[in-house]
Amino acid sequence: MVGVDGVVKSVVALPNVYEGAQEDFFVMDPKDLQRVDEEARRAGQAVVGVFHSHPDCDAYFSQRDLANSCPWFSYLILSIKKGKFDHANSYRADYDQTRADKEELVY
Repeated sequence: MVGVDGVVKSVVALPNVYEGAQEDFFVMDPKDLQRVDEEARRAGQAVVGVFHSHPDCDAYFSQRDLANSCPWFSYLILSIKKGKFDHANSYRADYDQTRADKEELVY
């Protein structure tokens, strides 16, 4: 997610490079993230967060999400149930990766 001052202006979908079951985990290629960051900076914006979906379950911040989080990003989790958008929540992890507070999400 790319934006300014906490407002998302655009999103960039990146492929999942995780080598295990694709529905189990999402990993971004650092080179892809660097490219998006450089493009955002040239446009006077910044990478403000990342998003991913949780198929057929609620939009929660899992322990795996927490363990792989960066405290300077917002994490938008989309709940996709039976192939359709159901709801979304946004979270921000603390610096110790011990908890992630829910953020206000306006969409």
